[in-house]
Order: sequence, then structure tokens, then C-alpha cells
Amino acid sequence: MDVLLDVDGPVAVVTLNRPAKLNAITPDMAAALRTCLARIDADPAVRVAVLTGAGERSFCVGSDIRELDAYDTPWEFRNRGDYGDAVRALRKPIIAAVNGHAYGGGLELALACDIRLAAGTATFAAPEIKLGWIGGSGQSALLAHSIGPGNAASMLLTGDPVDAARAMAWGLVTEVFPQEELLPAAIELAGRIATRSPIAAQTAKANLKAAYSMPLDQAIQYERDLQTVCFATADAAEGRAAFAARREPVFEGR
Repeated sequence: MDVLLDVDGPVAVVTLNRPAKLNAITPDMAAALRTCLARIDADPAVRVAVLTGAGERSFCVGSDIRELDAYDTPWEFRNRGDYGDAVRALRKPIIAAVNGHAYGGGLELALACDIRLAAGTATFAAPEIKLGWIGGSGQSALLAHSIGPGNAASMLLTGDPVDAARAMAWGLVTEVFPQEELLPAAIELAGRIATRSPIAAQTAKANLKAAYSMPLDQAIQYERDLQTVCFATADAAEGRAAFAARREPVFEGR
């Protein structure tokens, strides 16, 4: 199978499993990825997801270029099922464990995740300009939000790769690990997030997404409204009770 789903308690690991092709995504893989993400969203036992690539060379190099000519018309290409959209639509937190090249659509996949961790050997690039086109799944906007417009322009206009150290200095990734420590670190982080209230975690994610497109005053009011929703949940009552009793809270997502 070219997309693997491994669920262990509250953490689901999704692996792009086409290492011989640098985990380049075919239309069938995109459909399988959308199916896996839908299963994660629908399963109340799963609270956090991790997305990674098989092998040590590549996280994902985007769409398999050989498949792009299979679209009969530009309109069909325009309306294809986009894997970056599917990741961004996930309600639950998702962590990218970038184990190698994150190029083109693979960079967009990483950007679509909420948190990005990288192996020291990982590289990031927006190489579409070298082939005569640009990214189409939020690459420009998401890069500009993550690393600033100047650094984004450098990546988008040259198509040249950025190594993990520079990616961390620019804020593209949160932390860099040796290759063998990357996935365990991502799973450990996912496990920590999974101990928090799933309602609060999903609300925090929704709030962050909304804050990108709202003026400050509206963003603060929206946050306050979401806080009020969270405060009325059983999880929030459990959090207050646990604090008073000086114990760890047990959140049930209610």
C-alpha cells in the first residue's frame, strides 16, 4: 500500500509509502490519503496525527510529474482532489515529521500541518519555477506566513532547496532531530498533545487558522467566543476540578 495508517491509542501515524519514487504522490495515493484523514477525523479515539514519509531520503516530492499529463483539460487539473486541502481540512492536530526532501507539493503538505519537525538531513524547496509553473496548494501564502515574505520570495523565485538548519532559523520547522530520533520525537509530542482536552486542542487549531485572515480586534473577539464554548464543556470542568485536587486531569472530549 502506498499510504499506511497506523493507530496506536490516541495517535495515528500516516506514512507516504513510495520510497523508491521519493514518495511522489499519484492520484490514487491522494485519494488514499484523503480516506486516511477522513478516518482519523471520524474516530473519536484518535486525537492527534503524525504525517511522515517512508525511507530516509524523502518526506514527499509532491505530485508524480508523470501523472500530470493524464488530466484531459486544464479545468480537470484545476478541480482535482488536492492532498494539501485534505490535510488542512483535518480538524485534529497534525504534526509533520519531515524525514527528507519536502519539495513542491511535499512542502505544501508539510506547511498544511500544524507543527513541523525535521531530520537534520531534511531539505525544503519550491522547485516548480524550474519547471515553468508555481505551486497551487497555498504554497505562497503559507510560506509567507511561516518564514516571512522575503524568505518566501527567495524560495519561490529560485526554487533552490533550504536545509534543515536554515529552515529552523527561518521558523519553517520547530525542531531538528537526528534521523533515527525524528519519528519517535513526533510521536512523543503527539502523545503529549493527546493528553490535553481534544475539544480545546481542536478549538485552538481552528482559532489559529481563523487568526490568519481576521483583523486583530475580530480575532480577539473570536478567540473569546471560542474560549466561552470550551469553558462550558465537561473537559473544562474536569480541568478545574483536577487543578483544585492537585491531580492530573482526565479529558474525555465532552
